[in-house]
Amino acid sequence: MVSTEILEQCQGILAHRFHDARLLNEALTHASCATDRLLSNERLEFLGDAVLGLVICRYVYESFPDWAEGQLTILKSAVVSRKTCAAVSNAIGLTDLIRVGPGMERPGRLPASLAAGVLESVVGAIYLDAGFEEARQFVLRHMGTWIDFYAASAHHQNFKSLLQQHAQRAFGCVPAYEVLGESGPDHKKSFQVRVRIADREFEPTWGSTKKQAEQWAAFLALQALSAIDETSLEPDESAMRSVKT
Repeated sequence: MVSTEILEQCQGILAHRFHDARLLNEALTHASCATDRLLSNERLEFLGDAVLGLVICRYVYESFPDWAEGQLTILKSAVVSRKTCAAVSNAIGLTDLIRVGPGMERPGRLPASLAAGVLESVVGAIYLDAGFEEARQFVLRHMGTWIDFYAASAHHQNFKSLLQQHAQRAFGCVPAYEVLGESGPDHKKSFQVRVRIADREFEPTWGSTKKQAEQWAAFLALQALSAIDETSLEPDESAMRSVKT
């Protein structure tokens, strides 16, 4: 069992007093010290991951009405990544409260996977204890700054340049961009673009301008080639420390 003192400290951090303290106890119990894995935070982590994803998806959908599906997917993936969840957990002091087995105890911070897992578990616990709105408020209170950070970062990424460099090294040629379709009135068109490298075609995507669509199509091509992933939007450790959660 997690001590009463730790439970009280955690509720202060979360700004939420649990009606069912057993949920919080479970959220803070790692499988390495549980008598039964069903009594650890793994099930709450599973639920919390889904709740977290829904909160972020809805928020970015409403906050960036001009962003196409591909852009929203990249932003959401960066925000809910293990690295970001671990950074939030560390920043608010949640990581220090998780109960682990003797083999896991060591000086310094716990692995990022554990830190991220306890954040997701707590989100799941809040959702079960008080409902979606309470969970949503908790998530956005601590992750809103990260959403803004990644949204700005995404606009500064030159995926076309990265893809050109990779294509020249790996294939000995440069990418070609093909406009597959247009949608909307003249003053607010969207464009669907696909990348072709040599004889290989990649998944198309939409953008509010041809340039924007080409950038996100380049990202999808880089992703398909395993040359990049969503973590390319993540800041380095010094940048992470500068973000106030």
